[in-house]
Amino acid sequence: MSCVLELKNLSYVYGKGTPFEKRAVNRVSLQIHRGELIGVIGHTGSGKSTMMQMLNGLMRPTEGQVLLDGKDIWAEPKKIREVRFKVGMVFQYPEYQLFEETVSKDIAFGAKNRGLEGAELEKAIRDAADFTGLKPELLEKSPFELSGGEKRRAAIAGVIAMNPEVLVLDEPTAGLDPMGREVLLSQIMRYHRERQNTVLLVTHSMEDIARVADRIVVMHKGDLVMFEPTRRVFSQGERLTQWGLSVPQITAIMQELRRRGLDVPEGVLTVDEAFRALLPLLKKEGKLW
Repeated sequence: MSCVLELKNLSYVYGKGTPFEKRAVNRVSLQIHRGELIGVIGHTGSGKSTMMQMLNGLMRPTEGQVLLDGKDIWAEPKKIREVRFKVGMVFQYPEYQLFEETVSKDIAFGAKNRGLEGAELEKAIRDAADFTGLKPELLEKSPFELSGGEKRRAAIAGVIAMNPEVLVLDEPTAGLDPMGREVLLSQIMRYHRERQNTVLLVTHSMEDIARVADRIVVMHKGDLVMFEPTRRVFSQGERLTQWGLSVPQITAIMQELRRRGLDVPEGVLTVDEAFRALLPLLKKEGKLW
């Protein structure tokens, strides 16, 4: 599996050389493979958002390198704009960045700047709207007529329409109700499954990460403290607790059942997995008709 993104001793220092100097990211090194869905977690102030903004050149590292397809993204500073088409960034509450007359024009904005036009542009708009679950009749409406969840999906569609190699989503479900969270997460999973692009998902929801991530980056006070497959990360609940994090609720419940002597597997991450694990035990105990 080829490497699409590599961080080499990446650091960022706010206020360098001043009394307010703060190291937000501290010598992080990692490799992300093409087509992976990577979860990024960490307590508030852990440095995860700062690190994400260095991936497409929105912030320039104080030290170290970001390599995209093996090339330092700052090797040619005048071409940094091209990097931002290849590494698409969706910020927290991206709906606040909507500004065009219609949803269609908003989705088209980045793709047009990348050089798409005519039938190719129209297809990119339709495909992006489809991936994010926006109905065709919404495309000619003003974005300000949409619901909160629809605005969020429209903003994400604008980045997807550029067809980036890497899609970075910073808390994409923040502030949505449970149904809105479920719909948006399902659309992100579908996009990743069909396009096979690399996706980085920053979130505080352990349940979301457990469902979708291949591997998880764990940040703490600017340091990369863990980068492991999802099941392995959530099997280390005590370490996560030390860093102000937790395991998914269903994982905690299944761990407690193990402590009480029930023969259930370790590393259960989802309700579906828990159901499959508990069903034979319930049948054995005669708890099911």
